[in-house]
Amino acid sequence: MAKRLSLRRWQQEALHRFETKGQRDFLAVATPGAGKTTFALTACVRALMARGVGRVVIVAPTRHLKYQWAEAAEPFGLSLEPDWASSDGALPSDVHGVIVTFQQVAANPRALRPLAKRAFAILDEIHHAADSRAWGDGIRLALHDASHRLCISGTPFRSDQNSIPFVRYRGDRAQPDYEYGYGEALSDRRVVRPVFFPRIGGQMEWDAPDGSSRSHGFDDRIGRTLASQRLRTALDLGNEWLPSVLKQAHVQLQHLREFDPRAGAMVIAMDQDHARGIARLLREELGVQAAIATSDDPEASAQIADFSAGAAPWIVAVRMVSEGVDIPRLRIGVYATNTTTDLFFRQAVGRLVRWSPGVRGQKAYMFIPDDERLRSFAQGIREQRRHDLSRNDSEREEPNPGAEEGREAQDGEDQLSLFNVISATPLDEDGQPLETRSLFDELSDEPDVAGNDGSDEGIELPVIERSFSLEPVVSQLPAGEPPGDSLPEPVAEPAVPGLNRRQQKKQLRALNLGRAKQLARIARLSHAEVNAELNRRTGIRRITEASLPQLERRVQVADAWLKRLHRPARSP
Repeated sequence: MAKRLSLRRWQQEALHRFETKGQRDFLAVATPGAGKTTFALTACVRALMARGVGRVVIVAPTRHLKYQWAEAAEPFGLSLEPDWASSDGALPSDVHGVIVTFQQVAANPRALRPLAKRAFAILDEIHHAADSRAWGDGIRLALHDASHRLCISGTPFRSDQNSIPFVRYRGDRAQPDYEYGYGEALSDRRVVRPVFFPRIGGQMEWDAPDGSSRSHGFDDRIGRTLASQRLRTALDLGNEWLPSVLKQAHVQLQHLREFDPRAGAMVIAMDQDHARGIARLLREELGVQAAIATSDDPEASAQIADFSAGAAPWIVAVRMVSEGVDIPRLRIGVYATNTTTDLFFRQAVGRLVRWSPGVRGQKAYMFIPDDERLRSFAQGIREQRRHDLSRNDSEREEPNPGAEEGREAQDGEDQLSLFNVISATPLDEDGQPLETRSLFDELSDEPDVAGNDGSDEGIELPVIERSFSLEPVVSQLPAGEPPGDSLPEPVAEPAVPGLNRRQQKKQLRALNLGRAKQLARIARLSHAEVNAELNRRTGIRRITEASLPQLERRVQVADAWLKRLHRPARSP
């Protein structure tokens, strides 16, 4: 039985062009929030239905996005493994493929290459493959034998001169095979939200690293290094500017929540300490408990998922929500970072544009310092940028601050110990003290171009169930280790209602671990001996290769073994 899926007009056009071109490599560029994931998974499913490919390999920028892709694939009938590692061996028979990060691929591209043979590969935010030469070389090697390489991006440009793998160039410019911009998405209606940019001015005073005392407003034309020091002064936690902006943004959020009770707000902070300080300000000044998601926190992905599913008003993040993370209820942003690249700014704004069906009046607001660079980015947010290898050094921007790399794109950091913030006073656009008020009425006469009816719902396309088989794949194994036998075909439905296949497997692996510990203790065997015997009796080589039925069977075998060990000895 096939499910049905409605596609937006641009998704239909992109899918038609992808399938009619018939080329191995395809670059689709679409504005954040337009539905790149749905387009890519639909193309993938149709290729699997046509039996043109054997499995699926998705490469994503961050660990969090691996799980987001896995969740998005479930309604398509695709079971993808986001926890695969190069040491795991063959894929279980009841998954259709794996999801890895660019960093994982670069670390061991040869381990992924056997899985990618005849695979449908999706490269999410493909520009990350040019973050370093090692990343690009690793992607090329790992996906050399893939049948299709579908590259998608919302920001198809780079700050360096590294070419992007699998992307065609005309001269020095990357050439998308399909492109769909923010302006087009607004015109199509019910695709993305219109984003407005309240700019907050200010007068900042600080001691510069050279020992001089400085006092400048955002309207003053000063050099790049001083402009970065001015911005850092404004964002300092101990002055008036940032608390006033947070208060202004919170008032706006409260107005939005009168019409959209789940509307949320996000602050993008400079670093982990800054994020925690902002959360403290929100708690102490506004009585709001904010979620915190920082790249050094192993629970960051869970924090984002909980925030996305809930109704809490605020989340504070450093880099965890800058690209690709899907939190449709975000309506307010506060740009409180000193990262001043066009790429990062566009990624941040992209978190606010995602359309939510059934919500009236979907304007979104990104509060920004009235810094000349950020003002310019905001004015040009609808313009399309392409990767250009010919830009000279004077035109080059700072490196992309990706979450995986942990790089900071900041200016004027030398002699930072001599830098001293004195004060930062917030001002409105007329240079007057900032008055906290809602912008709701002020902007209410703007055309709500994303909120009207009459959008094209698109055509319906069949979507597969979990109904096709995969050939077993042996990954890079230690020398001398024999490959295992073919595993059974996928089961039709998960055994536990309410949990998807990946969640059930996680539970069953935990149960298997507990049983193995019990058996090792009672039978006085090593854990390796117990696991080897359970694997032998279940017919698997290692637990990472086990399908859902095999994991269930392994627990049953362990329970039977424990029962025999607990059976009282017979009298002579």
